[in-house]
Amino acid sequence: MVTLEDVAKQAGVSLATASRVLNGSTRQVGADLRARVERAADELGYRANVAAQALARGASNVIGLVVHDLTDPYFAALADGAMRAAAGEGLLVMVGTTHRDPEQEIAYVATLNAQRVRAVLLAGSRVTDTEVTARLRSELVRYQAGGGRVACVGQDLLGVDTVAPANRAGAAALARALAELGHTRFAVLAGPPHLMTAADRCAGFVETVEELGLPTPRVVHGPFDRDGGYQAATETGDATCVFAVNDVMAVGALAAYRERGIRVPQDVSVAGFDDIATLRDQVPALTTVRLPLTDMGARALELALGEGEAPVVEEITGEVVLRESVRRCGP
Repeated sequence: MVTLEDVAKQAGVSLATASRVLNGSTRQVGADLRARVERAADELGYRANVAAQALARGASNVIGLVVHDLTDPYFAALADGAMRAAAGEGLLVMVGTTHRDPEQEIAYVATLNAQRVRAVLLAGSRVTDTEVTARLRSELVRYQAGGGRVACVGQDLLGVDTVAPANRAGAAALARALAELGHTRFAVLAGPPHLMTAADRCAGFVETVEELGLPTPRVVHGPFDRDGGYQAATETGDATCVFAVNDVMAVGALAAYRERGIRVPQDVSVAGFDDIATLRDQVPALTTVRLPLTDMGARALELALGEGEAPVVEEITGEVVLRESVRRCGP
């Protein structure tokens, strides 16, 4: 069976261009490119899929949003941004949560493809397993071949429009800010090593501390959630400052210290990453790296609905926010 990918290869054009020509998209394609695609389709005997044509014309008003954990305020904020933007376009959003299972993420994409949704948004970290990432990419290619659009929030590894938080750079900036306050003994609540967001933030922090000539931080791995931070906080040794690679882990650490009678920031300083909305009620207020989470979700939807052919990657820079959970250390 001749596929749309075969036609695109024969014509020497992108998969998106071939789809626009053959699946009835209203988006404009130059006359020369259109002729090349149609000639390649005739030569190969390609026949367009009627359902794919309906999808390409935007017959579906549904967006599929796949997140790792909807109970995590990070993903809730991303989803809120995407859903508000979708409502402004008269679109509906279906949300699926993977509980950080990459196999479930692949299954969701296949299901959304079968349901012919207009676009798929993936929000969450990639994993270090290259085979899993390759399988997800293949599933996305199949969906795009039918005229679907894709955007993600996370690492630029899927060949689609991507909103990419500058995780390593944000953690590095935080390390410098904490060192300027006089801290020299650090610990990192690093999350799971296979999760690229956690690994990038940990690496950015540790490398910067070492570049400053300070002792290598103690690194404690564990789950990427509140309970993971709670448990890891019991293993930070003599660190004067603890960096949790996301805010929910930091909140767990604060709870662990409070229960053990360890005062923050008098006995130990604590910092996180993301600036989730629930931090507004946290005492002491948490030092963190702020990401514009709601805007990131909205931007991902805009990219998915855009008309660009080559994938767009937009890096989002974090902002260090120093609050009461961190004190100046030393003289």
